[in-house]
Amino acid sequence: MIKSLHIENIAVIEKTDIDFDIGFNVLTGETGAGKSIIIDAINAVLGERTSKDLIRAGCEKAVVSALFCDLSNEAKNLIVENGFELDDDGNLLVARTLTLSGGTIKINGRPATASILKELSKNLINIHGQHDNQRLLDPDNYYCYLDLLAENQKELTEYYNEFKHFNDVRRELNSQETDEGEKQRRIDILQYQIKELDDAEIAVGEIDEIRRKLTIAENYEKTLSALSDASFCIDGSENADGAMTLAKNAQKYIESAKNEELSSISNKLDDIIGKLYEISADIRSFTESEEYRDLDAEKLRERLDTLRRLMLKYGDDEQKMIDFLAKAKAELEKIECSDKRIEELSLELDASTERLVSLGEKLTETRKKAAHKFSQQVSEVLRLLDMPNVQFIINVNRERYTRHGCDAVEFLISANAGESVKPLHKIASGGELSRTMLAIKSVLADKDDVDTLIFDEIDTGISGRAADKVGLQLQKVADSRQVICVTHLAQIAAYAQNHLLIEKSVSNDRTYTSVTSLDNESQIREIARIMSGTEITENLYNSAKELLDRSKK
Repeated sequence: MIKSLHIENIAVIEKTDIDFDIGFNVLTGETGAGKSIIIDAINAVLGERTSKDLIRAGCEKAVVSALFCDLSNEAKNLIVENGFELDDDGNLLVARTLTLSGGTIKINGRPATASILKELSKNLINIHGQHDNQRLLDPDNYYCYLDLLAENQKELTEYYNEFKHFNDVRRELNSQETDEGEKQRRIDILQYQIKELDDAEIAVGEIDEIRRKLTIAENYEKTLSALSDASFCIDGSENADGAMTLAKNAQKYIESAKNEELSSISNKLDDIIGKLYEISADIRSFTESEEYRDLDAEKLRERLDTLRRLMLKYGDDEQKMIDFLAKAKAELEKIECSDKRIEELSLELDASTERLVSLGEKLTETRKKAAHKFSQQVSEVLRLLDMPNVQFIINVNRERYTRHGCDAVEFLISANAGESVKPLHKIASGGELSRTMLAIKSVLADKDDVDTLIFDEIDTGISGRAADKVGLQLQKVADSRQVICVTHLAQIAAYAQNHLLIEKSVSNDRTYTSVTSLDNESQIREIARIMSGTEITENLYNSAKELLDRSKK
């Protein structure tokens, strides 16, 4: 549950701390005092989209933080799975800072994104307001309520997996059954591309090797002449001594001196003569090599031009061209085998259709069972909410197959005796919608793992005895979880176990909002104010006290 809420510089709220209790918490205050702002602040720490307009005028940033305690196991597991940790007491602190240029989010001190926060928050708080009533006007949402009560996740998963498989098979079958003329044109193109690439016999690294050989081939004659001159310098000729002979002669002259001190010079000449032998052998290896001697620069240029032309069509290096060839062969094989594949897919589509129909019927059956139970339970709660003659009926009808099943769910209601049931979204008044939504939430209260329910003006269109019934029902829901309710009705506020008053004041031409937890005496006076909106007389005070005392019994 949410234990406390800290707000700074949000709209008219400069700074306030709100402590919530377990059970039934009520927020009241005059119109414009800031009740909706508190809901906006809670939405902010749940990861919902925010606007810089929330930041108090004249301020550069706003801060909202919420402390959650006594978390459910599902909430704890989700927090850990997303890489966050609870504090030593098992609590969760969410802090969100809003600035004119963006903002930051921290979960127990660690940075987080709004999407992560929104994911974690789905097990913390559910906020129900006028948009929920609008959902009751959209029959496309009705199956969701039945699925919660039916607890049919297994049937839903099996159906969805088969529905996805059915569509995958159907899409592939449609793509296989293309126009025969188009298929033949594609075969001709693929065969041409495959032949062109196969004939080229492309190898990875070939282009770099061709360029290297081309450089050698284009300079081969010049290279041979230079190497011939170098070889003459080293090996000499019949008429002239080369460096090799001269070095050997020098060594003989030194050795003939028979001087031990000159032996190091002779050894150095040995090294030089050895190096000259190696250089001479390297030169001969190049000049006598058939690989270099047979290089044809013109053929190398032609091969390079061929590869460049293919690269423009099939990829900008050898590996990409080879990959293109492999894909083209695979596509051609697939097309050439398409008749067999079409037959296989047709059989699989028939089998998948049969399975989908069977799984759809199972899903429908879970919803029909839930619909009967759901209509009875919602009707019982509605009767408690001062709709004694209500008829609430749920029809589950077969419709087209979608990812959610093959059912069209219809909510039918008759609020008054003697009237036939009609679609809820066509005839329900605002008060009837509010009570129906509360009845639905009451029935489903134990079907989710959310610890806190917030009702934002659930009392729209309700007054008198019906309001008293709504207050009593909210208090019953609060027996199993934390409930926070924004209300304008004294009958509902009287059932609060923790009554929070939101007040607005003006000081130095600035508007300020404060939130105060009321004691018994203050609660009586606030209920009296809600009842009249004028000066609190003794009779009005006594009426408020009586209302409060009666709600506590």
